[in-house]
Amino acid sequence: MNPHKKRAVFRFGKIALITALTILTAGGFYYYFQGKGATTEIGEQAMPETVSFNFHIKPILSDRCFACHGPDQNHREAGLRLDLAEDAYRVLKDTPGLHGIVPGKPDLSGVYQRIVTDDPDQRMPPVASNLTLTPHEIKLIGKWIKQGAKYEKHWAFIPPRKVTPPPADDAGWATGSIDRFVWAKMQEKGLKPNPEADKATLLRRICTDITGLPPDLKQMEAFLADDSPDAYDKMVDQLLRSPHFGEKMALHWMDIARYADSYGYQDDQLRTQWPWRDWVIHAFNKNLSYDRFLTWQLAGDMLPGASMEQILATGFGRNHKITEEQGVIDEEYRVTYVLDRTNTYAKGILGVTMECAQCHDHKYDPFSQKNYYELFAFFNNTPEKGIEIANSRESKPRKYPFLEISGAEASSLLKFVNMPDTSAVAVSVMEELPEQRKTFVLNRGVYDAPGDEVAPSTPPSILEMNPDKYPRNRLGLAKWTVDSQNPLTSRVLVNQLWEQIFGRGLVSTVGDFGSQGSLPSHPELLDWLSVDFVQHGWNIKRLVKQIVTSATYRQSARQSPAQKERDPDNIYLSRANRIRLPAELIRDHVLASSGLLTDRVGGPSFKPYQPNGIWEVTSSGRGNLKRYVQDHGADLYRRGLYTFIKLTVPPPNMLIFDASNRDQCEVARIRTNTPLQALVMMNDPVVLEASRVLAGQLLANRNQTDTDRITEAFRRILCRPPQEKEKELLLAYLESEAVRYGKNPALAEKFLNAGEYPATPNPDKTRQAALMSVVHSLYNLEETITKN
Repeated sequence: MNPHKKRAVFRFGKIALITALTILTAGGFYYYFQGKGATTEIGEQAMPETVSFNFHIKPILSDRCFACHGPDQNHREAGLRLDLAEDAYRVLKDTPGLHGIVPGKPDLSGVYQRIVTDDPDQRMPPVASNLTLTPHEIKLIGKWIKQGAKYEKHWAFIPPRKVTPPPADDAGWATGSIDRFVWAKMQEKGLKPNPEADKATLLRRICTDITGLPPDLKQMEAFLADDSPDAYDKMVDQLLRSPHFGEKMALHWMDIARYADSYGYQDDQLRTQWPWRDWVIHAFNKNLSYDRFLTWQLAGDMLPGASMEQILATGFGRNHKITEEQGVIDEEYRVTYVLDRTNTYAKGILGVTMECAQCHDHKYDPFSQKNYYELFAFFNNTPEKGIEIANSRESKPRKYPFLEISGAEASSLLKFVNMPDTSAVAVSVMEELPEQRKTFVLNRGVYDAPGDEVAPSTPPSILEMNPDKYPRNRLGLAKWTVDSQNPLTSRVLVNQLWEQIFGRGLVSTVGDFGSQGSLPSHPELLDWLSVDFVQHGWNIKRLVKQIVTSATYRQSARQSPAQKERDPDNIYLSRANRIRLPAELIRDHVLASSGLLTDRVGGPSFKPYQPNGIWEVTSSGRGNLKRYVQDHGADLYRRGLYTFIKLTVPPPNMLIFDASNRDQCEVARIRTNTPLQALVMMNDPVVLEASRVLAGQLLANRNQTDTDRITEAFRRILCRPPQEKEKELLLAYLESEAVRYGKNPALAEKFLNAGEYPATPNPDKTRQAALMSVVHSLYNLEETITKN
């Protein structure tokens, strides 16, 4: 039964009200659950006219064959390598006269013979591996061999090409190049685009995606009243100019850069990297081009006449965990830090799993262990120590090399650094040794098992590093990274941004563009956007605007039966995705809609409400963070981006909503749906306090009726006016709660005691508690914490 047509009688308890409103509110759990489920295959899969190695054959070989017949020579079986044509075409080592693959002749190809045989002792993949090939996959391989068994370089390692977008649709739906690519793929899959979402939904969507904050009432009224053709574009431009744009963009970069406010490991003392975070926000706000954004972070200290700002940017490379434990082996931990930098660079910027080659050749991608340590060598020349004991009473925690920023410098050279006072602050940054430290392949990845010496270099399978063009140091690596011929950098950034906006990347494995990663759903669109991004100066704000002004982005999130059947995961973008807000933005939404938000940009992290004893239970009993000391006043109401992160004990409420624990690079968060999340929304002091404060504000306006108050609360929280049924339900709940609290004034007083924000002068505690219950219920709706 369609739950929108379901009639039911609810008792007006909190859970019942939320259930009723969830059914009524646009979307609700209906659209959420109806969008789930496995893809249903209808009939037999079609065989492509031309079989592509990259898009049809390599995914099969990578999943089922490369572990034994791939790039890793140490684990290769029977001398057969299937990722390279010249090796696959050779005579088989164990079967003289028989070739692995004979182009054009499946029946003479040893590989094909072994996958079609009925003999379980001969069949490949081996029975013991529990891996099998489907009949369709076997037919694909046979047809590919018959068509010549043509190999291709891995798609992600071929520089992107900007093809001409497909023709526009006859209906005039497409408004730009993005839509033309999306339309063509929809047509191919038998899908049609959804109509455009209503203005209220679009406003909330772009505010969430560009600033991470809900629109306020003035923005809503101005936008809804603007009937000009460019009203939407004007609002996008306004949001892109907001200082909160940098905060929203920085949130994702903090996950990549593994930003935290402590050093990790056992003692886990205070670190002061927050001026680097201020720089990231500033860089996004001033629209620093992405090529410079990366270059400064990788090697700002090595630029000619490097400025203080450029040196500060290199804090990116020093955000890794650092031990302060006495008795550890200095070199072991120093090597650990370099490994962390190497892996962060590879995953966060290049989108490849280089870390798999730390101990042996990569099993699936063309990265040898030697390639790994050649890349490692770029980051192995910093004069840092593996262990540096800090004084727990030190007012400016620092780890060498560091940049000290005085109050005067923050007022002149680094105005974007939001210093809380005139005290100096130290930020760990990068620096080069005067002579290149020797780097060796580490056997089995162990710090004290050096093998062959290597020089700094990049994986040739991605792009050869021309020694005449780039020096073999971090600055050369930075320039190689943003070379227009580098096939990964722009693709990876475009895909990360697409994932942040749509909830799924064009390549769904955001951190893996290798053989084990997913193929792009729209390869031509990904390449077009990547090349266009570079051609227009690596302009991030322009890219964001391109995406959010597309007709693809502006679709409704409603799901038709045809969409559910043909594309349940919305891979082909015939509707908008419904995505739960990230942990930090849930907090931001609650604070902003209630009027509690302190919108100061930048500065040190703050310590919010937290259950007692969490730090003390896990603490070593030493150091300046052994006890949790909550902040008070305006700092309590800062954005989630600024929440204090102790690596050994990350903020519990954030973790429950899938925030990164920041102990390593993370390019895309998982999204879970657990009872603990509901418990947080019901009991978090921030949510309760926001409900109390908003209720007090609404009651303070004596000219409003209860209907007016409920309507305003609904608009501030859900960013749309309530439907008549929703108003009726909320008014009935308000009255039932007023009766309940009227019978028990002590219960009302206790409920109104949530949080530290000063109480709104209001003699009618019963009415405020009742209205607080209504507001609290609205905060607990699924729609409230979902971008729809």
